[in-house]
Amino acid sequence: MRLNLIFLATLAAAVPAHAANLSEIYQMALQNDPIYAAAVQASIAGKEKEVQGKAGLLPTIQLGANLTGNQSDTSISSSRDYTSHGFSLSLNQPVYRKQNLETYEQGKLQALLAEQQLRLARQDLILRVSVAYFDLLQAEDNLTTAQAEKKAFAEQLAQARRSFEVGVVTIVDAHEAQARHDLATAREIAAQNDLEAKRRVLEKLINASAPQLATLKEQAVIALPEPNNMDAWAKQAQENSLSVSASQTSQEISAREVERQRGGRYPTLDLVARYTDSRNTSLGITTKGDSQSALLGLELGWTAYQGGAISSRIREAQANLEKARQELENTRRQAALDARQAYLGVVSGDAQSKALGAALVSSESQLKSTMLGLEVGVRTRVDVLNAQQQLSTTKRDLSSARYSAIVNGLNLKAASGTLMEDDLKAVDGLLQAR
Repeated sequence: MRLNLIFLATLAAAVPAHAANLSEIYQMALQNDPIYAAAVQASIAGKEKEVQGKAGLLPTIQLGANLTGNQSDTSISSSRDYTSHGFSLSLNQPVYRKQNLETYEQGKLQALLAEQQLRLARQDLILRVSVAYFDLLQAEDNLTTAQAEKKAFAEQLAQARRSFEVGVVTIVDAHEAQARHDLATAREIAAQNDLEAKRRVLEKLINASAPQLATLKEQAVIALPEPNNMDAWAKQAQENSLSVSASQTSQEISAREVERQRGGRYPTLDLVARYTDSRNTSLGITTKGDSQSALLGLELGWTAYQGGAISSRIREAQANLEKARQELENTRRQAALDARQAYLGVVSGDAQSKALGAALVSSESQLKSTMLGLEVGVRTRVDVLNAQQQLSTTKRDLSSARYSAIVNGLNLKAASGTLMEDDLKAVDGLLQAR
């Protein structure tokens, strides 16, 4: 029981007690999302490539020792047993190794790529959290609208049944009302299931029960892109997108690989120092044959032929370089496309928001008029419910357009490589507690 209480207390501390805004949900996801956690570890591993590449330019020191039992029996001497032992110390400092130099340059680029991929993962987390956040708000709005629709159709069904009983309408009218009510019930069930699904998506990101979310302010104003020019954003995306930067680094790594494989045809030059001490012992007595040696010099090596392996690896690296070039071109085009689509999403969402804002004012006026008509006897309760349903639907559609504009605005910044955590704080300014 004590462990359960500790767990519940920890969970309560992790989930905001008030309506959580977008930045708070993001911070929770930053600590708990396994995809981002894996990206962090991948970045740590990638940075070691630079260290490993640099090692090929530094000296290698080796220490060796041996102990051997020997038995000698020849025609000119009697049989004897003895042991031999010794040790050696060697140092090898590359002076010129083309392949090692290229491996070092590759290592620096691979470390840079690991950092870029981590930035991409962080940007992706911002987008995934934002989509999950507003998808959940949208699902809540959809359920509210479905419930209002069901309530209206339930009232219509009750009125149709009463009218049928007194002979005002036919059985067909009653059946039509029943069908509309049943469809509304089905839509409500679907909306409830969708809400649960969207809630689970958010919970997967934060590894906790989804808290109550702050909602969008009714008077929130969503800013248009600045500059308000689609081509300018597309150009910026092609130049500054994080995915483009990562693809450029990958291409540079592939280019270094071509040079590294070509380095297999170059001679190598090493500075070598070595000391060796060997001793023979028989019955505890040191025997003749002991030796000590030391050397210091330069060693030149050149592989003249390897059965065509070097040429084959060069051709393979050149093909991979061309592949990287094509992937970079595709990434640039995709970044421009993403920027254009996101820009249109923001502009379209803003236009829809303005149109639906006007429709909301009209729906509110219609509801007031219908309620007044009910009081004076020229409107029915069903008319009021229909007006309420229309108002609820308009509010849902308005919220949907605004959610879409916000998410597309974040996508636009992501496509152009400028999405930051501060952008979430700007969105927080459009939210309010329930």
